[in-house]
Amino acid sequence: MGREKITLTGTQETMLATLYGRALDSALPRPILGDAVSAEAVRRIDYDFRKTGITSATKSASVTLRAKTLDDWAREFLAANPECTVLHLACGLDTRAHRLAPPSARWFDVDFPDVVELRERLLPTPPGDYAMISSSVTDEAWLEQVPDDRPVLVVFEGLSMYLREEDGARLIRRVTESFPSGELLFDCFSSLGIRAQKLIPAVRNSGSTLHWGIDDPREIERLHPGLTCVNALRSVAVPGIELLPLPARIGLKVFSAIPALRDFGRIMRFRFTSA
Repeated sequence: MGREKITLTGTQETMLATLYGRALDSALPRPILGDAVSAEAVRRIDYDFRKTGITSATKSASVTLRAKTLDDWAREFLAANPECTVLHLACGLDTRAHRLAPPSARWFDVDFPDVVELRERLLPTPPGDYAMISSSVTDEAWLEQVPDDRPVLVVFEGLSMYLREEDGARLIRRVTESFPSGELLFDCFSSLGIRAQKLIPAVRNSGSTLHWGIDDPREIERLHPGLTCVNALRSVAVPGIELLPLPARIGLKVFSAIPALRDFGRIMRFRFTSA
């Protein structure tokens, strides 16, 4: 089987950084995710992964710990709502459906048509009631393809900061108004994080631009009357940091000691019901 030549640019190119981080983690003696599907995908891709800025398993830690936190929250929701609908927005080459593999949930991965085509070539089809939707998440029509008869789990990792605030707010309103109840799981940058975006190799090297910074979870709660923040973890304080190599732990401790930097990024969980 030949290797897949990657021609993605801009925002879409950044999904290769998270894929590579998960692949590096899978080779560790004590992996955080153990994502063998991502590792196999990387082996099949013809791309200079040095452009991602992730050159070691230590540097991939922020990627894998973020993913593990979102996975753990998703597992909690799936255990309580086994027959829910899952919307994985801007899924890229993420293998969350493979990692969680919910047996009775209805799962939709949503991304641009060229990304969906790449997923079909690189990744095996997850088990269960699974489908892909070829669309930008900011388009209005794609949500019409999703039945609204179940609680919904909405996961979007590495997306919010690439959206303009008005588009992100509209997306959250549309989802929360379309389902009877559910949860939103996502990560975000602060306003300072947006201003410092050129310090992030994957963003700088791909020519991408970040737009939306969120400084207070109450900004999200105001988007829908039934929306409540359940958790808002600083990215430098997520569970599992004790598993990281010493250099990574030292770096996170330094970040945590500086007020402006410790709020650079967050991983957030919101619960909602129909108003």
